[in-house]
Amino acid sequence: MSFPTPGPKQELEQGLTFTPKFDQYGLIPAIAQDHLTGQILMLAYMTAEAFAKTLELGQAVYYSRSRQELWHKGATSGQYQIVHQILTDCDQDALILRVEQLGGGACHTGANSCFYRAVPLGQTPEHPKLTPVSDPD
Repeated sequence: MSFPTPGPKQELEQGLTFTPKFDQYGLIPAIAQDHLTGQILMLAYMTAEAFAKTLELGQAVYYSRSRQELWHKGATSGQYQIVHQILTDCDQDALILRVEQLGGGACHTGANSCFYRAVPLGQTPEHPKLTPVSDPD
């Protein structure tokens, strides 16, 4: 799938034509967010092909950078993400997928969100310690 080429800055920022800016590797970051609670579930990447599959299926399809292949979230784990809305930022170089998480948590560790640890402020960068955060159900 190919998308229209981004035009002038004003059209990119104010226009109604979706012209995503994929990076030099053909990827665009996609944040999965719970459509009801607003909780950030995970960060992944999409190619144009993954984005097209997401539109076609209504379920999140990402690109696995480690496996270098399309990754239909939940196809093997049962932890599907039903897409309710897709948002793009002002530069059209990042996406938010507002999803309904099915079959358990979004994270491969079993956690509801991949963001389950915090980096406390005021630490030295040489030895930062992480603090667990509660994982809302």
